[in-house]
Amino acid sequence: MITLKGAAVSEKIKEQVEELLKENGKRIPKLAIVRVGERPDDLSYERGALKKMAAFGLEAESFAFPEDMTDQDFKREFSKINENPDVDGILLLRPLPKQIVEKDIEHMIDPKKDLDGISPINIAKVFAGDDSGFAPCTAEAVVEVLKANEIALAGKKVTIVGRSMVVGRPLSMLLLKENATVTICHTRTVNLKETCRHGEILIAAAGQAKMLDASYVGNGAVVIDVGINVDENGKLCGDVDFDTLEGTASMATPVPGGVGAVTTAVLAKHLVLAAGCNK
Repeated sequence: MITLKGAAVSEKIKEQVEELLKENGKRIPKLAIVRVGERPDDLSYERGALKKMAAFGLEAESFAFPEDMTDQDFKREFSKINENPDVDGILLLRPLPKQIVEKDIEHMIDPKKDLDGISPINIAKVFAGDDSGFAPCTAEAVVEVLKANEIALAGKKVTIVGRSMVVGRPLSMLLLKENATVTICHTRTVNLKETCRHGEILIAAAGQAKMLDASYVGNGAVVIDVGINVDENGKLCGDVDFDTLEGTASMATPVPGGVGAVTTAVLAKHLVLAAGCNK
């Protein structure tokens, strides 16, 4: 089995970012990372994003707020970040605490600064096949991994486990645009294992640690693990039990070191594109 590591894909995107920076001029784009509370997966993503921005020669600043912050107070602070002319792009770490109305924030964010495709305007563009809107970074990263490893998508049967608006649904649209045949599974899918085994490409985006093992994988299938979870030992792991895949999958992404590394690279690319739009 070939392990599809994200580092090489990230380097290719870095080259694209460097070219875009040359086109955009001398000003260095700035990212605002907005976090409420201290969920382990949010902290992990934030650290990775800050590290990636620095490696790509970009600026980033974290705006961290307490878990018990009121809806009104958060909206006031978010508006300041959203309207700050020095901020070219925003990454909002979700889900937000229950007292904050997330839908309101999705409508508030400036679509030109919305790097992770949470604005209804950007999501509508993704579903319409309009490239002028930013797709969610993780969804786009999956396509980048497949393309960088020369895994053909046209005509392929792709099974996605997960139907969230963060990964599953927008990813299905990106894959349909590449002429793949897409099946979306979820917790109520009957015969989930059998459906997964039919996929030539299996994408795990369920948000449940090690939910899928080799019994869900068709012989020779490519497995892309989008999950970022923390196991009982406090270690990062994916939605796939990677250690069981040898002898079944032909290729698979690890966690950590797989899609996550590419997700932050896509975020960097979106930031530079946003800076070009906001000049």
